Amino acid sequence: MTTWKLDGAHTTIGFKVKHLMVSSARGNFTQFEGSIVAPDDTFADAKVEFTAQTASITTNNDMRDGHLKSAEFFDVEKFPTLSFTSKSFTKKDAGYEIVGDLTMKGVTKEVTLQATTDGIGTGMEGGRVVGFDVTGTINRQDFGLSWNKSLETGGVVVGDTVTLDIHVEAKEA
Repeated sequence: MTTWKLDGAHTTIGFKVKHLMVSSARGNFTQFEGSIVAPDDTFADAKVEFTAQTASITTNNDMRDGHLKSAEFFDVEKFPTLSFTSKSFTKKDAGYEIVGDLTMKGVTKEVTLQATTDGIGTGMEGGRVVGFDVTGTINRQDFGLSWNKSLETGGVVVGDTVTLDIHVEAKEA
């Protein structure tokens, strides 16, 4: 078994969601930790654990970030973390399918993510590193992130579908 620890300096936990029905608002979490425990270098049947501090959410807009941290969205005072624990990590076509439990705002739902990798390389410090690009979609309503406002022209301020855009670099522990 090999344990890989997420490298915070080279990992981005990002997302995007429709804003005003015409564009996408993007953001990410800046404080997190996670690991991948793999039986071998193929990563088949690996186990993933991940936790992010919800107060570390940033969209490069202080007013929006404050709203996202409030009880109308993440309620960071009551729910300081979100987490993911994999149930399966399966080789699929040119990548992997990762199924696991995502917990946000006290609600746990099973989600399916897709991942690709360019393999294992050597890091600047000489140790082994691996990178994964991970994508998936969730419905924010499923996790109690339900605030919205109708627009006079029709539609709503915030879309329900959130696209996850995660880029992981992990170092062999």
